[in-house]
Amino acid sequence: MLETQQAFLKQINENKGIIHKVSKMYMDNAVDQEDLFQEIVMQLWKAFPSFKSTSKFSTWMYRVALNTAIIFFKKDNRKIDKAPLNEQIEIADINDSHEKEEKLTYLYKAVQELNQIEKALIFLFLENQSHREIAQNLGITEVNARVKLNRTKEKLQQIIKKNGYEF
Repeated sequence: MLETQQAFLKQINENKGIIHKVSKMYMDNAVDQEDLFQEIVMQLWKAFPSFKSTSKFSTWMYRVALNTAIIFFKKDNRKIDKAPLNEQIEIADINDSHEKEEKLTYLYKAVQELNQIEKALIFLFLENQSHREIAQNLGITEVNARVKLNRTKEKLQQIIKKNGYEF
């Protein structure tokens, strides 16, 4: 049991950026992001015994994290607050320019207007996953992933233009 816990904690520490990114994509304030982060870790721990090393841990983690985020979002009947965010979103790399931080903030604000599946598509796309990997993570066909991703990118561009975000 101790070996299992240590293996789990090692994987979580190596891949915690995935959980942070999913939390930011689905929740717009720090408290909700932390709640979702904890929920994802709990669900990963519950599912860890079923993890088969046939795929990379990070691939399995994406699927569990995204499914947990979607369920968490629906379960609590959270509504997207379209009022402007007053708090700054934390950016992992402190060496980024102010301009890049501003663009990322606009992107996160725009992503908040997408539905749960669209958020997952954009998240996986931003993680440089192929259409095949996106399809596997979401349980859809590769063609469907490609079509949905293209539509979601178009929708995101429209949201950015509508809100006057500068890119």
